[in-house]
This record gives sequence, C-alpha cells and structure tokens, in this order.
Amino acid sequence: MHDLEQLSDLLIEFYEKLSSWEQAVVRDTPITLPQMHTLEILGQQSPLRMKELAAKMGVTTGTLTVGIDRLEKQGLVTRIPHETDRRSILVSLTETGRELYLEHHAHHLHLTREIEAALTPEETEQLASILTKLTQAL
Repeated sequence: MHDLEQLSDLLIEFYEKLSSWEQAVVRDTPITLPQMHTLEILGQQSPLRMKELAAKMGVTTGTLTVGIDRLEKQGLVTRIPHETDRRSILVSLTETGRELYLEHHAHHLHLTREIEAALTPEETEQLASILTKLTQAL
C-alpha cells in the first residue's frame, strides 16, 4: 500500500513523463503545446462557442481570444458567427487545422496503445474508471 507521499511522487513523475512526451511531439510543429490542446478540443467537438472552449481549457475568454487570434493567423481555426445568438462566436478548425489535429491525435493513440500493452485487460478497465473519476473530481 502506498502512502500519500509515495502516491504524490508517482503522480508527479507520471505527469512529468507525459508532459515531456507531449513537448517532444509538438517540437516539430509550428505551434505551441497550449495551441495544440486547443486544436485537440476543437478536433473532438468543433465548432464550439468561445465561452465553451474557454471552459474546457480552464482559461478565461480573454486568454483564449489571444490564442485563437494566433491560430486564426496561422490558418488553423476560423471564427463563425452563431446562427441564433449574435453575441456568440463559434470557433472551428480549418482543413489545415484538422490535418494537424489528426496527426497529433495519431500520436495520442500510439501512446495509448503503449500504455494498454503494459496493462492487463482488467487493469486497462480500472485505469479508465480511475481516470474518469479523477477527471470529474478535478
């Protein structure tokens, strides 16, 4: 049984390894890791209102606006007026943005396969259950 200190150390080590892997994956792309996370969210649920996207990313709409401006200048996202709410703007991936998202998503699937290969089927189910609980708790 792990004590609190050991569990904390394991969480930090896992986070650092995952972060290092993410940095290595985006190193050869024209965008930053936070920008890639924006594309990931939009790749899964595009289009989104700015407010919804900011909430999913855990940032303010002001912070998000700066990031979206940069991604729009690079031709990776586009802003679309909302059909029924004139105050809302939807953000969507462009074709180039979608291609970059799909390339990055393939790296995620590869990493997930590696993690899954290190676990038994029961452990994989447990991991999925634990990650779901942790995501909801945080």
